[in-house]
Amino acid sequence: MLGAMAYAVVAALLFGMGVFGALARRHAVAVLISIELMLTAVALNFVSFSRLHPVQEGLTGQLAGQTFAIFIIAVAAAETIVALALVFSLYRSLKTASLDRFNLLKW
Repeated sequence: MLGAMAYAVVAALLFGMGVFGALARRHAVAVLISIELMLTAVALNFVSFSRLHPVQEGLTGQLAGQTFAIFIIAVAAAETIVALALVFSLYRSLKTASLDRFNLLKW
């Protein structure tokens, strides 16, 4: 069985790749994928730490990390739907998915 450090390193690499992708990319869909990668890294940390460090009170303490991971996945799915709807509506009006052209929301 892998230790906590291995899971933490994988999660840190995933999170780092997500941050780099969100800051370096100019395409809206690529930025959304990078944000999803960061949320996946956080969910991996929750699940790995709850599995490796269970609470002694019973099953509810052991499932805390998995429960947080399920909520993260649900929030990420909702965030993706709203963000893609916004990107599609802006694409219809501007005919591009480049984030440099999305200054429509600035006043």
